[in-house]
Amino acid sequence: MAIALVFNPGSNSLKFELVELDSEQGFAGEANKLASAVLDGIGKDTKLLVMKDGKTVSSEKADAADMTAGTHAAVEWLRKSAETSDVLQRLSFAGVRVVHGGPDFAAAARATPEVRQKIEALEDLAPLHNQGSLNVLDVVAKEMPDVPAFVTFDTAFHRSLPEKAWRYPIERETADRHGVRKYGFHGVSHRYMLELYARTVGKRSEECTVVALHLESGASACAIQRGRSVDTTMGLTPLEGLMMGSRSGSVDPAIVPYLMRKENKTADDILRLLNKRSGLLGVAGGTLDTRELVKRDDDAAKLALSMFSYRVRLAVGAYLAALGDAEAVLFGGGIGEDSPWLREDVCAGLTGWGLQLDPEANKSAEGMVRISAEQSRLHAWAVPTDEGLQMAHECLQAMSAER
Repeated sequence: MAIALVFNPGSNSLKFELVELDSEQGFAGEANKLASAVLDGIGKDTKLLVMKDGKTVSSEKADAADMTAGTHAAVEWLRKSAETSDVLQRLSFAGVRVVHGGPDFAAAARATPEVRQKIEALEDLAPLHNQGSLNVLDVVAKEMPDVPAFVTFDTAFHRSLPEKAWRYPIERETADRHGVRKYGFHGVSHRYMLELYARTVGKRSEECTVVALHLESGASACAIQRGRSVDTTMGLTPLEGLMMGSRSGSVDPAIVPYLMRKENKTADDILRLLNKRSGLLGVAGGTLDTRELVKRDDDAAKLALSMFSYRVRLAVGAYLAALGDAEAVLFGGGIGEDSPWLREDVCAGLTGWGLQLDPEANKSAEGMVRISAEQSRLHAWAVPTDEGLQMAHECLQAMSAER
């Protein structure tokens, strides 16, 4: 058996989990989660939330001015907790999620100085994420110098994209000189959803053709053909694609220079607007949390939710056409798993593909549940994704490959 401590840093959050794995396991979901917690609101009013089965079981204030301080706080909490202090002494390895791995990483890797340099070089393509992962790695090296550290990459799953999908229709020489192409993200989650679905329906991953949806504050769709990612909505950076919590998703690129002139702003100013003040937050105002927006009765909130589900439906339709023979649509991520209204709205546009929603199954879905009628040609599932288990599994594979 192996014990892993995995860190999943976001733009202002840090999830950390202790996972027990069997060295012979073939699927991430076979691992056992020993502890799970998240530092939310890093940099402002931070709270430490202890999780159990995806639900918050306790909450307390925490001191975390930035990702470095947050990682120190996470390690300190694990050392002081009666439930985790002994386990922490038996760590086999630590794992850290990195959003952007560029063209060099097709799998998890040991966090060597050379790997770190490559992650750092990609910071300008994932400005909200890669530096945070490096800060976590620095703390792990300082606090646990004898524990091997590995990194997983959100981009790795999408290395299988064909050139017609990953190449942008701009001048080839310029694009190739600067590595301008679609990389895709949320690969850790998309891979987990695919493999959980395959196990549930009694197939191998290579036999499955599905559209997977990771719908949280960051959101993306992925077209998976016979177990391989063949297209995804996020691109060179995590800004492209679906409408998200505070990110605009895909917009006319001419908007950037247009607003620069009209607002007398720099390109970085407009990118901050598109990353931090757009999406659900920008349209609705006040919050990006769909749980709060569905309670509001104002036109702005209703419009934001309608735009969000509409753009998800557009992406699903495009990928069903691209795949040609998809068997299922997988709704994962916090919004995808917990929002019957969203699943109903998206599936309402898929009747032409033979999807018949089961309203009662959709309304009461909890866990891994088929929400389409048995006779549907195209099925829909609510899928509880688990990036922590997938990260631990991929790091274990990388460590085993070294032996």
